[in-house]
Amino acid sequence: MPFVPVLHAEWLKIRSMRSLLGALAALFAATTAFSAIAGVSETSDPEFDPLFMALSGAMPGQIAAISFGAMAVSSEFHGGGLRLSLAAVPQRGRWFAAKLTAIAVPALAVGLVTAFAALVVARAGLGDAASGLSAGEQARGVVGCGVYLMLMALFAAGLAALLRSGVGALSLLIPFILVVSFVIGDVPGDLTDFMPDRAGQVVLHETYDGPLGPWSGLTVTALWTAAALLAGAWSVRRRDA
Repeated sequence: MPFVPVLHAEWLKIRSMRSLLGALAALFAATTAFSAIAGVSETSDPEFDPLFMALSGAMPGQIAAISFGAMAVSSEFHGGGLRLSLAAVPQRGRWFAAKLTAIAVPALAVGLVTAFAALVVARAGLGDAASGLSAGEQARGVVGCGVYLMLMALFAAGLAALLRSGVGALSLLIPFILVVSFVIGDVPGDLTDFMPDRAGQVVLHETYDGPLGPWSGLTVTALWTAAALLAGAWSVRRRDA
């Protein structure tokens, strides 16, 4: 079967599942809400970063992006869904590529809209504190935030395919991001800067001090994501449906 009809079928699956649409809605709501709250916070800290403050809602919002990616793949492992999908599309690699594309496109689109909305509402609260941000820095932050959220959704999708479980993927990623990464990130040393979430988040900062810049940080996150997707593709191709 050609790729386009497979992609259309996978997009219909995502569009018809309320839980997935709810995850995308939660991504927008959580990110903009937390960014709005951050916009009215104290700005007297000498290390205050107005761009990161405006986009800081992406930190809790990424949980929704991760949930979206994990649930979109794990839904295939319930009720024989994967067997039906592979009966219609025997080329497993083509099916998995279509599934990932159907995840990546809406995650990126919603991520970009969400980042722009978060920046707008946060800047309204920050007022003069954000006046020093250039148009280029703001554009880089919005685009980078959208790409980062998409990569985290795909990272979760790859893990869900590897583990054949959305719960398993979420049980690994969410504690890692909320607890492990937060604790280890305070340990001196450059290696912590190469963790999948911390590397990608460099793009959200106006200024950055470390071995990675905005785009090289996103590249590191993309490499982590690619590794997870390759592992997931191996699982889909080699294991029984």
